Amino acid sequence: MVHLSRLLKIILIVAFIAVFFEAGLISSYTIVTSQPPDVGKLIGMQIEEVTSLFNFGSSSSIITNPTTKPVSNLADVATALQSSSGLDGINLQSISAQVSSTTKASTFPVNITAIGYKDAISGSNSSVITITANETFSLTATANAKLSDGELVIDVDSIKITSSRKLYGNVNANST
Repeated sequence: MVHLSRLLKIILIVAFIAVFFEAGLISSYTIVTSQPPDVGKLIGMQIEEVTSLFNFGSSSSIITNPTTKPVSNLADVATALQSSSGLDGINLQSISAQVSSTTKASTFPVNITAIGYKDAISGSNSSVITITANETFSLTATANAKLSDGELVIDVDSIKITSSRKLYGNVNANST
């Protein structure tokens, strides 16, 4: 009988900790997003991630390592990245696509990284000649792709830029 009450205490303590954790998660979600949380989705997401960890990485995006695959339509991808980002050009040699999921499906998501540039504009109506270097940007995008003869064919209509970081450029190009 003593062991049963001790077991019951442990179960109650674990349940209290879980309820306390969930209350903290829900309140912090409300504070950060300023929106009411969808409790069912939050709990479902937690259950999904915990069960995927017990599957030893078979469906977890946390554990799987991305693999880089060659892209067959580089010029089309560069044109789509250029128009989406507003840059003046994309370095074709810098484009790489990483696959995190299985490539057995007909279409699957890929992450694209590339280096782009923007021409520096110097001197508008002044007589001062300013020589400046082009601004260089690092782009990260997502898209859908399919596998054809071991190479990725990226659907250029599905490309969405997720981040653009300035790697090099003049902070104050108009100063003398």
